[in-house]
Amino acid sequence: MTYIYVKKIKNKKYYYLRLDKRIKNKKIVKDIAYLGNDISKINIENLLNNKKYSKEIKKSYKDINKFLKLNYYKKKAEQKKFKKNKNLTKNQQIQLESINIHFNKRFKQLDKITQNDFFSNFIVSYVYNTTSIEGNTIPLKDVRKILSEEKISLKNKTLREIYDLRNSQDAFFFALNNLKKRLTEKLIIDTHKQLMKDIDKRTGYRNFDVRVIKANFDSTPYFRIEKEIHELIEWFNNSKQDIFIKTVMFHHQFEKIHPFADGNGRTGRMILNFLLLKNNYPPIIIRKKNKKEYFNVLSIADKKKDYIPLIKFILKEYDENYWNHFVC
Repeated sequence: MTYIYVKKIKNKKYYYLRLDKRIKNKKIVKDIAYLGNDISKINIENLLNNKKYSKEIKKSYKDINKFLKLNYYKKKAEQKKFKKNKNLTKNQQIQLESINIHFNKRFKQLDKITQNDFFSNFIVSYVYNTTSIEGNTIPLKDVRKILSEEKISLKNKTLREIYDLRNSQDAFFFALNNLKKRLTEKLIIDTHKQLMKDIDKRTGYRNFDVRVIKANFDSTPYFRIEKEIHELIEWFNNSKQDIFIKTVMFHHQFEKIHPFADGNGRTGRMILNFLLLKNNYPPIIIRKKNKKEYFNVLSIADKKKDYIPLIKFILKEYDENYWNHFVC
């Protein structure tokens, strides 16, 4: 494999293309090209002209391109002056801003057909993870086939699980097509209804009490749901707080209220992405493999009124997923 290696000398970075290869049980690691000290001037297409190592470079093209874009936009973000933020460190602000700059200055400049292609690939991963968190057992390789409506034979899988995937895809496109709308109770209820289509007839707010076992906190009593959802929406729409921070806080508060009989997690994560996209941030995937940590930071936000672990978790998911799905 080949990758970009960074040497740091007296706070200055120097970039090299490094080869890491095993031949006859012997590991070979060597720098095969010096790329300079300005990441903005490194052209990945030029690297492919390296005849001796072109095969290895082509295999690593995606990872090299991801590295270059991530670090280029991080460098641009570092040039911005940030206000002091009690919820975000400077490094976290740079991390978030680099994603934001790329999404708005690069990704959104693509033609709509190309954007939709990127979103279609993103949605496969998003749908797989958001439904798996709630117990859907269909593997990722089959999710893509189901969402593209290929004929597929699934053993020991239910129609409910298939509807779950397709509903999540439809709900995501519903969110994308309604970004000009304000956040309202109707939009939340309609999103939930879309997610529960052919799965659960209990739409609208629940009329009984439940406990949120996964995140280990008590939900809102059913007779106060409408009032608390209304107050939460009013707070979000009128608060002058940093948009990213209040979006994360909204997500916790929504899950705390747990307004529906079923589908609260899927609805909450869908509304989280609606709010991010509406406010010019890219969407996020909360991965199945991190669901234990996800529930834990939600619980900390509830028990200790401490949002820092939840914000840190969301940023980690952002940083580790955005550059995999939207690099262009």
